Amino acid sequence: MRVYLFIAAIAGGVTWLVTPLVRHLAIRIGAVGQVRARDVHTVPTPRMGGVGMLIGFAVATAYASTFPFINGLFASSNQAWFILCGAFLICMLGVTDDLWDLDWMLKLAGQLLISVFVSWGGIQIISLPLGSLVTASPSLSMAITAFLLVASINAVNFVDGLDGLAAGIVAIGGIAFAIYSYILARTSPSYASMATLIDVMLVGVCVGFLLHNWHPAKLFMGDSGSMLLGYLITCASIVMTGRLDPVSVHASIYLPVFMPILLPLLVLFLPVLDMILAIVRRLSHGQSPTHPDRMHLHHRMIRIGHSVRSAVLILWGWAALISFGSIMILFFKAQYVAIGFAISTVILTIATLYPYYRRRIPEIREENAALAAARHREQSADDENRRHKD
Repeated sequence: MRVYLFIAAIAGGVTWLVTPLVRHLAIRIGAVGQVRARDVHTVPTPRMGGVGMLIGFAVATAYASTFPFINGLFASSNQAWFILCGAFLICMLGVTDDLWDLDWMLKLAGQLLISVFVSWGGIQIISLPLGSLVTASPSLSMAITAFLLVASINAVNFVDGLDGLAAGIVAIGGIAFAIYSYILARTSPSYASMATLIDVMLVGVCVGFLLHNWHPAKLFMGDSGSMLLGYLITCASIVMTGRLDPVSVHASIYLPVFMPILLPLLVLFLPVLDMILAIVRRLSHGQSPTHPDRMHLHHRMIRIGHSVRSAVLILWGWAALISFGSIMILFFKAQYVAIGFAISTVILTIATLYPYYRRRIPEIREENAALAAARHREQSADDENRRHKD
């Protein structure tokens, strides 16, 4: 575990050090996000923060390849280098979008091509738990892998709307995923795990970037960062599915069989939910799925009265509840997990709705008082009319 923590520290430290340089580069080449109607920030802010995260991830990967405990992963497979190559390509696609605002169809085509390339390089879901583990055909495996990669890339991109929100959610999910993959690796002769390695480096770059991205942000991650984070966390989950041998899996560990498929969806539950709601909302109004609006989850949090920081912290709390709640069932009895989950849900619900009700309760009281006064005036007028008639 100490090895993984050290590599995470390298990824975070390098990201923290190079991000100011990336910020100056972004300003110099014009990668500055102007204030749009749907934006929460009020001043133009440089984008392209994903480049700093990519550098941190690349340096940590290169260092890990020389570390005795880890280097066997690099000797036995080229997965790490294909993942790094795909990270470079997806980040560069994001950089072009940060600079020139690519058409959504062109960006989607680029994401698909990169996903197919990475899948061709061996980053594939090789089996699916459908009653029993069913080995997928190569073409189906590549199609499912590409779909998951593109969906995750765009889900994180959708949720990237407040300072620190996307980086924090992905870091939380990465920690939960790293715990699970590390536990899974301990059942093997070697504790070394490519999935755990990717996760800890991902958490490191997120933390390093957050130090510059916390509100008020000095730099936005832009599409270069949001797409990179969605890509990396999904690559880690796909790599982990390759550790499950369909022959050796027994029904007694059926939940761990499903967990590699479920956990990526759970750790990215909020981004995926936000993306699905946005697509349904826009299609129902006859708009393109990529049509911008101010109806994302983070926009709603701001609208009901949260500050940027409180909205981010509460959304982090929901992400942590879903991510860690999904793996706690592997350590504790289901009823205890359910009780803890229910209590946490109530607390987070109260925290989420508190600004709304704090504002609305006085308004409701004023409305009730005004209504009571109007009724009193009407009653007084009726009494006065009756007296005149009498």
